[in-house]
Amino acid sequence: MPDQIKLAVNGTLMRGLALNSNLVDADARFVREAKTAPDYRLWSIDDQYPAMIRVRQGGAAIALEVWQIPPEGLVQVLRQEPPGLCIGKVRLDDGEEVFGVLGEPALCEDRREITSYGGWREYMSEGGAAG
Repeated sequence: MPDQIKLAVNGTLMRGLALNSNLVDADARFVREAKTAPDYRLWSIDDQYPAMIRVRQGGAAIALEVWQIPPEGLVQVLRQEPPGLCIGKVRLDDGEEVFGVLGEPALCEDRREITSYGGWREYMSEGGAAG
């Protein structure tokens, strides 16, 4: 669909998690599971949701989901995101570049880095967060 935007999500917007209904209510459709290129780091924001940032060094591939969403739906979802999360371009491990949810660097200061888990679901499965 030409009027759809691909959006990569790496936290509570993913299927089965707390804010997934924000995507569904915005007429988004799940496309596939994916991973980022190994250029990202991930932080837990008070064990409520993650924040991901692209870095020059020390990054890893982070698990995420790719969705298709209409432009007006993207605006709707972004308005519901917590402060400090924003939309930027995310490079996937297959070289594709899509829009994605990222964290502002200031949001991650003094937070627990969880990059080594490889993703939010993996962090939650280890007992790190409630979902």
